[in-house]
Amino acid sequence: MTDRWEVLLPKEIDPSGPESIADFADCTGMDEYDSYDDALADIARYDAVIVRVAPLTAEVIERAEKLKVIAKHGAGLDNVDMDAAAQHDIVVCNTPGANAQSVAEHAIASLFGLRRNLHTADRHVRSGEWERAAFTGRELSNDTLGLYGFGNIAQKTAALATGMGMRVVAYDPRKPDEYFPESVQRAERFEGLFQRSDAVSIHVPLTDHTHHSISTAELSALGEHGVIVNTARGAVIDEAALVDALEAGTVGGAALDTFESEPPGEDHPLYGRDDVLLTPHVGGVTRQALARMSRQAAANVRTVYEGGIPDSTRNTAALSEADE
Repeated sequence: MTDRWEVLLPKEIDPSGPESIADFADCTGMDEYDSYDDALADIARYDAVIVRVAPLTAEVIERAEKLKVIAKHGAGLDNVDMDAAAQHDIVVCNTPGANAQSVAEHAIASLFGLRRNLHTADRHVRSGEWERAAFTGRELSNDTLGLYGFGNIAQKTAALATGMGMRVVAYDPRKPDEYFPESVQRAERFEGLFQRSDAVSIHVPLTDHTHHSISTAELSALGEHGVIVNTARGAVIDEAALVDALEAGTVGGAALDTFESEPPGEDHPLYGRDDVLLTPHVGGVTRQALARMSRQAAANVRTVYEGGIPDSTRNTAALSEADE
């Protein structure tokens, strides 16, 4: 092919990806516009989009007259209207596994921080105080970590947890029995995952099925000493139910890297709680992961430019149906 493509980039992206497609692509960053809305208002000029969090709605896709591929810089595709993309014969692909190690490490770090009160102890020392007994923690060794979902990130989280002496149980009805290693027990029932675990870490995409799938009953089953870690998507947890459970003492704590609305807003009821550790959706934000996602997303754009379909295409079946 000889025609050059116009490619829209996210506001922040490791340069290695765009540099790798410079032979055929002229790249423009969303940071060159005043806002996401302004960038997406100009969508008609682009052949490809590498996207992180910008919402590619049906209305935006309808205006994307030249768009051939949406390459997600990451794994979750809840900000992309998949039906609209298929209707317009647009390939949608992602970078599965590129940030798995980073997110897994963040999940374990969050669990450590919560169990050892690192966030509150830090503030305590900075205020000039020194009450050691107020920050008695809990060891992770010999606790049971429950994993909701058992994809790439959860598998790496399990490896880290078992290396620290934790028992691991996982719930994922989509995976066959042989997918689970000997070191990971399978939970046959969703409720059983919470009943058997001292801590639960979430590793599922946000779908109609998983939306608010963790609510009052699940938190109650986890119990007053149990904690929950979310590095997946905020709306998997019913946040109102979580606030109620924390206030009632029916669950022990939470470490949240994602929220139902991001950013959560100035008056979120979780802000004032010491039994909650909060981070700004940075689980996959490491130098190594950002470079891998950038290069893989760019490689997906190249594959489509050259007439192929990336292995990580998420709407292959819908595209085939649209072509019939």
